[in-house]
Amino acid sequence: MQQDIVHTIFLIFTGAAVLATVALYARQALLVAYILLGILLGPSVLGLVNDPDLIGDIAHIGIMFLLFLMGLELNPREFLLLMRKTIMVTLASSLVFWCSGTLLALLFGYAFRETLLIGSVMIFSSTIIGVKLLPTTVLHHQRTGEIIISILLLQDFIAILLLLVIEGSATQGHSAMEFVKLGVSLPLLIGGATLFVRKVLLRLLQKFDTFREYIFLLAIGWCLGMAEAAAVLGVSHEIGAFVGGVTLASSPISLYMSENLKPLRDFFLVMFFFSLGAGFDLNMLGTVLLPALVFALLTVAVKPPVFSFLLQTTGESGKRAREVGTRLGQLSEFSLLVSILALEQGLIGLEAGYLIQLATLLTFFASTYLVVLRYPTPIALSDDLRRN
Repeated sequence: MQQDIVHTIFLIFTGAAVLATVALYARQALLVAYILLGILLGPSVLGLVNDPDLIGDIAHIGIMFLLFLMGLELNPREFLLLMRKTIMVTLASSLVFWCSGTLLALLFGYAFRETLLIGSVMIFSSTIIGVKLLPTTVLHHQRTGEIIISILLLQDFIAILLLLVIEGSATQGHSAMEFVKLGVSLPLLIGGATLFVRKVLLRLLQKFDTFREYIFLLAIGWCLGMAEAAAVLGVSHEIGAFVGGVTLASSPISLYMSENLKPLRDFFLVMFFFSLGAGFDLNMLGTVLLPALVFALLTVAVKPPVFSFLLQTTGESGKRAREVGTRLGQLSEFSLLVSILALEQGLIGLEAGYLIQLATLLTFFASTYLVVLRYPTPIALSDDLRRN
């Protein structure tokens, strides 16, 4: 078994390095390379990785770290300041996108509950693509970056709420009881975590903040510990990790934790996106290709002008509003996460799940090219647009 795992990890990361090189030459986001590698090495094509479920189980740790780091960076005060600037734009656009996606799913004949979830994934834009394609000077020092980050943070907050709703919507016939249980468990988890952080964790951090290895271990232990505590209380591991990050966000050392955990998060996220591709059944391609293409085209065509119009109504210049709209004109890694959790809960069928995954991948391709061809990015095709 150990040799099999080592061989599998060898295939994943060696293959990822090769396809990542191709993706950079093609000016694509790296996560696209990881998903395509999963499809190539998975059971549907070469069959070199025959147990994507094992990789998927390991890869879920990456999602925990992703949400933990998101919580770490979600300082409540900063979040409220950003929220005031773009809350109406985010809420109005979310309603437009949700209605558009739901209507399209209804036209393709999906069940009503599936249409609601298919529509919901259109709300979210990719944090990875939105942030990674921003030059550092724009991300940290210009209003364009500030607007994009604030919209993405609000969308992420909506995504967390949606994940909570999905978590409490089990199909065993006692969903009302699940919501009651969730309503009790979540405040208990947040309250207990906040108390432990104030009484124990912050004191330990203050006493031993010069020991980098200790801070690293403490952060990992807190993330995974909160994930396990959440599971005991009947909440998902991912939500527990997010709560763990939020409770530490106001700590002065949260930024240091965030920066040091990112390589570990990226390791597991490579495996997550690989497992997503490896689990994709190409036999379903003929069934979902047409609706996925239409859904992707709708996303890429509708999102930029909607964001542009709404931002201009708040007083933003037309040029900046159009750039922000184009940079946010795709589906999100959260769309993938919502589809996976909804599949696990039995809220959508395999066909709807594959539709979301394929449409998300197609928007990654299209949106990345549109941004790279038109705006400054670290991987721009021309020297004039290339910015670090």
